[in-house]
Amino acid sequence: TSNSLDVAIQGNGYFQITLPSGDTAYTRDGTFGLAADGTIVTSSGYAVAPGIVVPANAQSITINASGQVQASIAGQTAPSTLGQIQLAGFANEAGLDAQGDNLFLQTAASGNPVTGAPGSPGFGNVMQGFVESSNVNVVSEMTSLITAQRAYEMNSRVITASNEMLQTLTNLR
Repeated sequence: TSNSLDVAIQGNGYFQITLPSGDTAYTRDGTFGLAADGTIVTSSGYAVAPGIVVPANAQSITINASGQVQASIAGQTAPSTLGQIQLAGFANEAGLDAQGDNLFLQTAASGNPVTGAPGSPGFGNVMQGFVESSNVNVVSEMTSLITAQRAYEMNSRVITASNEMLQTLTNLR
């Protein structure tokens, strides 16, 4: 994408999001932007933990594969490191509680989150300028649905024919 704050996770892990209630939610949606105060936020306006603030005079923002956020600031020759994006992993990702807007909450079934820097063992890398696409292939899913529907229709006809034969057999007495 052309947005320097779009970040995708290549591998395992979730971004940590601070909700207005103070709770931590988790997402793989890396469509980030800047709030009025310069804080990196989600498309819904929730702060990305650990609350990295980009100065107003930043000319460009770089996020490397290990999650370090750096900005080129006017008047400085070297980029300034603003913070480090942390990822969270779970023993049972299927146990997370879906809240909508691509946000998940920790549950007893998911286990406690294990946090770490992108690229460290057990966590994926982050890629700047990318967003994660859907993991559903619409064409193959429609084909599977049509196949299942036809199999259901055929089985229904077999059962109907079997039932009619049994009725005929019963009436022969």
